Amino acid sequence: MSKWLTGLRLAAYGGAYFFAAGAFMSYWPVWLRDRGVTDTEIGTLFMSRQIVAVIATLSVGWIAHRLGGTRGVMVTLGLVTVVMVGVYELSTSFLAIFVVTMIWGFLWSPPMPLYDGVLVTETRKHGLDYARVRMWSSVAFIAGTFMCGIAVDRYGPPWVLYVGLASIVFLAPFALLLPAAEPKAAVAARGHAPVRVGELLRQRPFLLFLMACGLCQASHSVLYSFGTLTWRGAGIDDVTISLLWAESVAIEIVLMLFGGWLLQRLGVCGLIALGLGAGMVRWTAMAFTTELWALVLLQALHSCTFAACHLGAMAFLQRALPPHGAAIGQSLYYALGTGATQALVFQFSGLLYSEYGQHAFLGMTAVSALGMVALLLLARTWKGGLLVAA
Repeated sequence: MSKWLTGLRLAAYGGAYFFAAGAFMSYWPVWLRDRGVTDTEIGTLFMSRQIVAVIATLSVGWIAHRLGGTRGVMVTLGLVTVVMVGVYELSTSFLAIFVVTMIWGFLWSPPMPLYDGVLVTETRKHGLDYARVRMWSSVAFIAGTFMCGIAVDRYGPPWVLYVGLASIVFLAPFALLLPAAEPKAAVAARGHAPVRVGELLRQRPFLLFLMACGLCQASHSVLYSFGTLTWRGAGIDDVTISLLWAESVAIEIVLMLFGGWLLQRLGVCGLIALGLGAGMVRWTAMAFTTELWALVLLQALHSCTFAACHLGAMAFLQRALPPHGAAIGQSLYYALGTGATQALVFQFSGLLYSEYGQHAFLGMTAVSALGMVALLLLARTWKGGLLVAA
């Protein structure tokens, strides 16, 4: 029972965060279009938010690492995020939306690497399966996507914000359920020197890891920015679109249930390769079809392009870094690996989509291919051990 309660406490925050993420990721462009934002401006907003997210993730992650704890930081960010939803509601011009988006990027992005750092450390400490705890975040994502699709279909795009707010109000309370970090003095007393950013960034395997996983996650940029708009333009209704998003994450949950089994058989690099290879297939096909039967099949590949890559990334960080380096390692992964890379690719996606429409997905095929090159180099240089001293 104690282990079950620990898993529930760890999963609660992810559930609240990803319910809102499901609503925003699938329908945020619809809300922006409703406010008069153009396709190119949507790409600019996504890119600019990611640039701010990189700065925020690095700075907040460094602060949490130096303080030796993350819970207080996550509570504070959760409280301010509630306020920012209200400010979004009052924003009507592109300039106002741009300013609020920059602030939002600073608040919304840092909690996820901090949360994943807690999960990696606590699941290892308590003998829990990381993938099985993390899958409840995916369940919440499905719920948020589906509820948002129904709300938009019945009441219109403004409800994107309201659905997100329904779970954002729980971020701070659920952050309080997370375990308090071990005091920094206690870690130092055991002889553990802090893991330094420069030390990690001098490691060639770590840089190749950031490139491979970052490009895999960034290859979703056209889908995240313009997937819903493309499908709406093809005549697919909002409830069906929400089901397509929900299906992709439902299949992701199935993969996470077997994540430990897959990791044993494919290894860290094999899991990441599965994501990149599936990406080349998925994005090429999405460039040429909006047939519903095909989209159902292609959305199922999200289990590989996101989940397999993410599990491989977490396994790499767990094996390549000591426990006291989890916070800074996660922050670097989210900031430089996925954040900075996505910032560039989001803008690239906006330009591609404004010029080529649906065929912009072919650019994401190229992004996945570049990630595969980085992964092959990683497989040759990293043999599964720690990159820095424990």
